[in-house]
Amino acid sequence: MPSSQRNFIRSIILAAILGGIFATAQAPGAQAAYPERTVTLLVPFAPGGPTDIIARILAESLGRSLKQTFIVENRPGAAGNIGMGVAARAQPDGYTLLLTSTAIAVNPALYKKLPYDSFKDFAPISELVDSPNVIVVNAKSGMNSIADLVAAAKAPGAKFNYSSPGIGTKSNLTGEELKQRAGIDMAHIPYRGAGPAAAAVLEGTVQVGSVALPAAEAMVKSGQLKALAITGPKRWFSMPEVPTMIESGYPGFVSETFSALFAPAGTSKEIVDLLAKHCREAFDNKRALDMAHASGFVVVAGTPEELTAHMRKEIPAVKALVERAGIKPQ
Repeated sequence: MPSSQRNFIRSIILAAILGGIFATAQAPGAQAAYPERTVTLLVPFAPGGPTDIIARILAESLGRSLKQTFIVENRPGAAGNIGMGVAARAQPDGYTLLLTSTAIAVNPALYKKLPYDSFKDFAPISELVDSPNVIVVNAKSGMNSIADLVAAAKAPGAKFNYSSPGIGTKSNLTGEELKQRAGIDMAHIPYRGAGPAAAAVLEGTVQVGSVALPAAEAMVKSGQLKALAITGPKRWFSMPEVPTMIESGYPGFVSETFSALFAPAGTSKEIVDLLAKHCREAFDNKRALDMAHASGFVVVAGTPEELTAHMRKEIPAVKALVERAGIKPQ
């Protein structure tokens, strides 16, 4: 066979081999290593809030460990419902993720119509951090325990009210659970934020405050407010002298705000598991832990399965509490 013919045959064979390799690389289902482009962490609240702070800690760490850019995009409005609705409609490719608060578990009980389904539209990745609420009174009130509060509220002629950061917040639900469990009557006075709600106790506008712990901690440590109990499962690391509600005689009384990461439903298990792994690593360093603590959180960095179980427990529990409290969905 002439050499020119042999060369021609070799060229055909080489072209076929290269064509097969190229076709395989471009075949449906073939994917480049994730992530190959910028990933957006969608936060359904305004910049500067607790959830936003956690998102920025996570974005920085994931960017380093996955060697890709992670950006935080804030979509505030309607108690987080606008941003969560946007995330629910995003492509399930891992490039738009939702980092939200307990609102994803609370809002189904508070709103008749939502632009998302908390179960069907999201794939849980990791519960990142938790923060308890704290029950506070004015330091001059003479009350030093939950038992003192209950006794004072049940006294003949007593008229008690309590402040919270707003209707439907975890702090509001904490106050309602306290009322129901203790059998006391307290009128709810909602404020625009935990800071004003704590200040109202200091000013004497209300007798009791149910607020996120960071908003009251400085006033407690300065001696202006008295913390009667926190609502976490164990005592708080920076206020070890304050008992939990469980220690105060209320078994199972745990009411916390979480920040958690979700993907749109349909995102591959491989991507979800990869992100969950890196979420755990993101908070496994002193800088991230210190930043979380400074924002009033303890680190959880749990698994997708743990977050799923938490959601399945939390959503019906909140709905039942809202119904018992007579809070009407909007």
